[in-house]
Amino acid sequence: MRAGDIDRDAAEWERIMAGKKKKFYVVWKGHNPGIYTSWAECNAQVKGVPQAEYKSFETLAEAEQAYQGKYSVYAGKSGKTQKDNILPEDVLRRIGQPNPDAYCVDAACSGSPGELEYRCVHVGTRKEIFRQGPYADGTNNIGEFLALVHALALFKREGLTKPIYSDSKIAIGWVEKRHCRTKLEKTERNQKLFDLIERAERWLIENHFENRLIKWETRVWGEIPADYGRK
Repeated sequence: MRAGDIDRDAAEWERIMAGKKKKFYVVWKGHNPGIYTSWAECNAQVKGVPQAEYKSFETLAEAEQAYQGKYSVYAGKSGKTQKDNILPEDVLRRIGQPNPDAYCVDAACSGSPGELEYRCVHVGTRKEIFRQGPYADGTNNIGEFLALVHALALFKREGLTKPIYSDSKIAIGWVEKRHCRTKLEKTERNQKLFDLIERAERWLIENHFENRLIKWETRVWGEIPADYGRK
């Protein structure tokens, strides 16, 4: 059901009774563009759509205003105020701008642990290179780690040495140390995920890569282009 069709008072009451903050999802480019009140509904509209355009908002009013505009206006925003993003000029010069001809990865995890997905996109075009998951009982850092190794293995096979961005400093460190230092407990539910971790660690030990791994500066550049838009 689209958010624009629900009674606002009833929606607010449901939000209070649920004991958690409800989000509204705007789909600019998908099977049926509009405003949706759950990630499941939004995902159904964007799944399988090349370069789908969608983003979450905290209130219905914000979502309705965004839907009247263009996705490009909201795509890179992290939700922080302009004041939050002010940095000294020397820092901004040092950070510079992201390489539009690079790639980036991101993970999405509904809980910790929770259902995990990860993907890689081209920074400039936002073309999706790969998407994996969902996997049961994972964490965001595990997803970032696996996404980085997946990208490194894929690019090595294809002879690509472009930089790869991730907004997880922890995951970049794990890759550099060739070891996923997660404290997550292995269970029957996430066995497949741990099999992937073992395979990724083995690949890192057996292979050399030339791609630079770079921390995505969210505070300056906004959300990483591979972001799932569920924040």
